Amino acid sequence: MSEAPWWRGAVTYQIYPRSFMDTNGDGVGDLPGIIAKLDYIASLGVDAIWIAPFFRSPMADFGYDIADYREVDPLFGNNDDFDRLLAKAHALGIKVMIDQVLSHTSTEHAWFKESRQSRTNAKADWYVWADAREDGTPPNNWLSLFGGCAWQWEPRRGQYYLHNFLTSQPDLNFHNPDVRRAVLDAVKFWLDKGVDGLRLDAINFCFHDQQLRDNPPKPEDKRVGRGFSPDNPYAFQYHYYNNTRPENIAFLEDLRALMDQYRDVAAIGEISSEDSLATTAEYTSGRRLHMGYSFELLTDDFSAAYIRGTVQNLEAQMLEGWPCWAISNHDVSRVLTRWGNGDASPRLANLLSAMVCSLRGSVCVYQGEELGLTEADVPFEALQDPYGITFWPTFKGRDGCRTPMPWNGGINAGFSVGEPWLPVPAEHRALAVSLQETADDSALNGFRTFMAWRKAQPALRWGNIRFIDTPEPVLAFTRQHGGDTVLVAFNLSTQDVSLPLPGIGATTAIEGHGLAQGTLANDVLSLPGHGALFARVG
Repeated sequence: MSEAPWWRGAVTYQIYPRSFMDTNGDGVGDLPGIIAKLDYIASLGVDAIWIAPFFRSPMADFGYDIADYREVDPLFGNNDDFDRLLAKAHALGIKVMIDQVLSHTSTEHAWFKESRQSRTNAKADWYVWADAREDGTPPNNWLSLFGGCAWQWEPRRGQYYLHNFLTSQPDLNFHNPDVRRAVLDAVKFWLDKGVDGLRLDAINFCFHDQQLRDNPPKPEDKRVGRGFSPDNPYAFQYHYYNNTRPENIAFLEDLRALMDQYRDVAAIGEISSEDSLATTAEYTSGRRLHMGYSFELLTDDFSAAYIRGTVQNLEAQMLEGWPCWAISNHDVSRVLTRWGNGDASPRLANLLSAMVCSLRGSVCVYQGEELGLTEADVPFEALQDPYGITFWPTFKGRDGCRTPMPWNGGINAGFSVGEPWLPVPAEHRALAVSLQETADDSALNGFRTFMAWRKAQPALRWGNIRFIDTPEPVLAFTRQHGGDTVLVAFNLSTQDVSLPLPGIGATTAIEGHGLAQGTLANDVLSLPGHGALFARVG
């Protein structure tokens, strides 16, 4: 149907391995658990999986603090397990993308253990070290996203090291060419194994300002952070100097040059900057990243105007690149809680999935999104996330979206025979896969219906997008590919709506998507609550 590469218009299913499926009874998911559930994933109709970090790690940030880029952590299995996972996924026609955390390591990484010992060792300049100011305070005002100062004193060297995240996640010094070569060599290790792509964590954080200039203060009315606690002092600064530095462009081009040596691979960059949409456009132009995504649709803002404005803003700037959209992931509250306003119905869950999968671009869906899971309320005594523990009670962290997948209605939801690392709420067990499989009107079966239908709609997968002026709560646009133009309209409210929509011309409704069907007749668009219209124009 198209000569577009596999990743354009692809739907990628994000797996948080700790919480997906546990096969050895230790309460933590593992790679054999993913292997056991690959047939289920194939049944969803997605194109690829993205697996969050499974590399050797002390797990201070649950794998995003890597101690060895080339080894599977024993908690998740071993390298042979990954090879088996890759082979089975490919046999099922599923592409495999893995998380790569390149900007920082764990303090337990051999590189850092050597670097911290002295100012003259072979890896002394592999991390961002700086002298104290005359009064012993840190070299500048940079803040950690996880709260407090971004500098930690190291007595062995008599210097501070930079950590944009936890103190146990020291930042690599990408100004050092040896560091860049070592990081690319670690990436090459997994490309040689046959992975189909990379999800690049915090990719705009690789470089820092070598002059270590202070970040300027941000006015109170501008302190609108995405993806972090509203009372986090991180929002008090413009982060011009500790991330998104111009030198990062050349590194992205080097990374792309490496990836271009392999057939049919792709990179998605996670981007969180002062202007994430502009950075996404910049990072995906030319021979840089294949795709980029930001937190713009991972907020509490839920309106047709906000979604339209966000997409149009990126479209206006992204003249060459390809976007990737997500409305849930492992770092933010689940979308049905953020956007549902108390409504967690399968109908809304399916509408939201259809909406994000109808925008121009590729899509990442997060495990459990297909079940219509809501944010779990994890009590303080059960919290695991250091971010949530630090900012309790105004921000509960990320554990609520990381609770185990409910496979059946049993006490541990079929996730593990042991005590799960996070509790499974009763409301999730009621939405278990085994229960939804047999219900025609379940969120799961609605998700499957839409994904299967979408595969036969080239305009939705690869077409251009043009928005149509409509009042709230209607989001409307056309997707055009070749000679095929499809009108798409969503009612984001629970109430039926009817409004004039002139100038479209003759349309023919496209059936089979599984959503409540709207109509366009005599230039009047009618949509049931949480309904949609897909119609071929002309």
